[in-house]
Amino acid sequence: MKVNFSKYADGLVPAIVQDAETRRVLMLGFMNEEALEATRLLNRVTFFSRSKGRLWTKGEESGNHLILRDILLDCDGDTLLIKAAPQGPTCHTGADTCWGEENVSSDFLSYLEGVIASRASTSPDGSYTAKLLARGINKVAQKVGEEAVELVIEAKDDNKSLFLGEAADLMYHYLVLLRAKGYNLNEVIDVLKERHAT
Repeated sequence: MKVNFSKYADGLVPAIVQDAETRRVLMLGFMNEEALEATRLLNRVTFFSRSKGRLWTKGEESGNHLILRDILLDCDGDTLLIKAAPQGPTCHTGADTCWGEENVSSDFLSYLEGVIASRASTSPDGSYTAKLLARGINKVAQKVGEEAVELVIEAKDDNKSLFLGEAADLMYHYLVLLRAKGYNLNEVIDVLKERHAT
């Protein structure tokens, strides 16, 4: 990757930071060669702060680091797209993004997968998801089967609300099953894309 740092007089290029999972734009900073190298070495997004006049690793004071996932260069070679995993709010105001947007996926199924993963790892008291996962793969698979049967039964009637409710139950339990097996929805989508291409 050959970044054109000489294009601008101050040797800085814009660095747009995007959440690697939700794809929300989190912030804009500036990088020189040293900041880009520090980002790669530390695996934490580091900028050149124009106000401080030095390298500045996002989160060095707040602890809300941006963990590096990928770096892309635009077609002109003078703007970076940094994909990162935020470790808390990105904006100094405490907001998720510097534009005041909530950092959630616009794809609700991806968001729901994240909630299921969180319940699996933290096992909060009262969480149905955590309790179901704790009962093991056989119980999770059994629930998917039960929900599938209930959806088929509702499909024979004309009650939209009941049908959609059962469809939602099946979708949720299906995502829990994927989590229990250690897979995710994107892997299923990849299979569908491959089949579609043939």
